[in-house]
Amino acid sequence: MPRKRAKGIALVIEDAADVRRFASLVLVLEGLTVLEANTGERGLELARQNKCVLVLLDLRLPGRDGWWVLEEMKGNANLCDIPVIVFTASAGVDLQDKALSMGAADYLVKPLSAASLRESVARVLKR
Repeated sequence: MPRKRAKGIALVIEDAADVRRFASLVLVLEGLTVLEANTGERGLELARQNKCVLVLLDLRLPGRDGWWVLEEMKGNANLCDIPVIVFTASAGVDLQDKALSMGAADYLVKPLSAASLRESVARVLKR
């Protein structure tokens, strides 16, 4: 059986290990190579060091939060074109509007299903 060719590197920035593993598994099944970070600082470092095609970003992180990561990425010429899917437990419309206005490609509310994550990833990577 022929091996699926990897579609690129995805970065999951999430402090909850179980959620990080779940998201990573879904992305691997979609053919992506996955890097993981449990803090905003480490996530931004990995984004700078690797040619990522996608970032999944939690907003509530220890230390520098997801808002900081999103702002840093979108303000950096080398990172600004990487699509960022925010996934968070914060369901407020105002927060969703803020994330999208800052450059997020999509906004998902946890808990999320594998199907909703796959749909978002497919939609974002087609752009």
